[in-house]
Amino acid sequence: MPRGEKTKYSEKQKRKAEHIEDSYEARGLDKQEAEARAWATVNKQSGGGEKSGGGRKVAARRKSTARKNSARRAVATKRGNSPNRGRASSRRGHARRTPKAAARRSAR
Repeated sequence: MPRGEKTKYSEKQKRKAEHIEDSYEARGLDKQEAEARAWATVNKQSGGGEKSGGGRKVAARRKSTARKNSARRAVATKRGNSPNRGRASSRRGHARRTPKAAARRSAR
């Protein structure tokens, strides 16, 4: 499919892009930029053309859920709550807690 071809979009997606484009034009953007932003918005909201075609399609809702889950995992990792933390920390040379050290911590 050549760039810019809209045959894989449903009628609803085309109507939505048209409304978004009109809105951008009302805000003062030129026609070409408004159209580009409108289609980018439709793609982000629905995950691309919804008409069937070649390749495996994943539902837009599933894509959205996967994105959200990925973002949550990234935040958890950044905060130091990585799901692999136990294995990774032992590989980095951090000392493992011995039963004796655990007893001292609980006595405090």
